[in-house]
Amino acid sequence: MKYKRILLKLSGEALMGERQYGIDPKTLSDYADEIKKIHEKGIEIAIVIGGGNIFRGVSGASNGMDRVQGDYMGMLATVINGMALQGALEDKGMLTRLQTALKIEAIAEPYIKRRAVRHLEKGRVVIFGAGTGNPYFTTDTAAVLRGVEVHADVILKGTRVDGIYTSDPEKDKSAVKFDYISFEDVIKKGLNVMDTTAFTLSQENKLPIVVFDMNQKGNLLKICEGENIGTVVNI
Repeated sequence: MKYKRILLKLSGEALMGERQYGIDPKTLSDYADEIKKIHEKGIEIAIVIGGGNIFRGVSGASNGMDRVQGDYMGMLATVINGMALQGALEDKGMLTRLQTALKIEAIAEPYIKRRAVRHLEKGRVVIFGAGTGNPYFTTDTAAVLRGVEVHADVILKGTRVDGIYTSDPEKDKSAVKFDYISFEDVIKKGLNVMDTTAFTLSQENKLPIVVFDMNQKGNLLKICEGENIGTVVNI
């Protein structure tokens, strides 16, 4: 295996499947199957999920809501998604822990770095909810922060697109895909891989990012086995 410990970043929107909002049970089950494939290979797995399928703080703020209030609502949405994924993973026989940056003791452990690392070492899948616990920070930033803290080998960003392109491939048919690109070139070309805070944090800590299509069955395992799937961003 190419990686021993990974941080998997999933968008909340990915959990919608074909729905307009909420969580699609089939998509959730499919993702759990993909995660199980790498879990059975002994890879240590940490996961961060967004909350955009339930609530987006930024869009709430644009409609007149207080941004801080909206961001906290978004954090709670990520906890709902985390609980849903936790249930799906446990249905497949995996041991999991949900840790949250906001204290919600009835349903999750508070985030404690040493405890999270211990869970990973014991083969439990650790899901990090509630972002960083602070408004104005995205779940992309939370993913990189947690990845750095638990010493992940890589950030695997699962999306609907099979990598990074010169422009949006869903809008521009002439867009060309990168197999590999440096952090510096991403900034120069103005490509939207992650928000700037997350991306800079990853760059400073020399933590590579792989952007890939999570909906293509087998991709997650192939990446962990070292195949060239998606786009690798590195120094």
